[in-house]
Amino acid sequence: MAKLVSKTYGDALFELALENDTVDTLYEEAMAVDEVFLGNDELIKLLNHPKIDKDNKIQIIEEIFKGKVSDDMTGFLTVIVRKDRYNDIDAIMKCFIDEVREYKKIGVAYVTSAIELSDKQKKDVEKRLLDTTQYEVFDMNYTVDESVIGGMIIRIGDRVVDSTIKSKIEKMSRELLKIQLA
Repeated sequence: MAKLVSKTYGDALFELALENDTVDTLYEEAMAVDEVFLGNDELIKLLNHPKIDKDNKIQIIEEIFKGKVSDDMTGFLTVIVRKDRYNDIDAIMKCFIDEVREYKKIGVAYVTSAIELSDKQKKDVEKRLLDTTQYEVFDMNYTVDESVIGGMIIRIGDRVVDSTIKSKIEKMSRELLKIQLA
């Protein structure tokens, strides 16, 4: 249910951005708003407090965001509060951000390797991803996990390419366990 809510609201914000030709502006603002909510547990507690009425919650949102983000974003946030969907703000913003990234052909890749990759290796990985996907730009995220032993795991959305030595050893182990000795 929460995913449907976030998609519905995220789609609505995206349609508003397209209609008003403010995709880039609202994209930047959505990332900033998401950061504010993720970094401020007190704000979420305040919005969830049962003794604070909706008008006061809306006033709080307006005081925080008015003048710092566009009127469209402030109005959108007040609608979310008015509809008691403030617990979904993070998911809504992420849904909108993902939709804008798809629209602008910006991919997000998570690369895990056993050792830190050099700048040349990072450029090679990014170039290979650009050549083999429909994306024009990538937001690259690199992590080191020594347990993979060697190779890489690359995740883009729900697609995962695992070419690590660890996964190959595990696959061989499973295959060996299937062999029955007479």
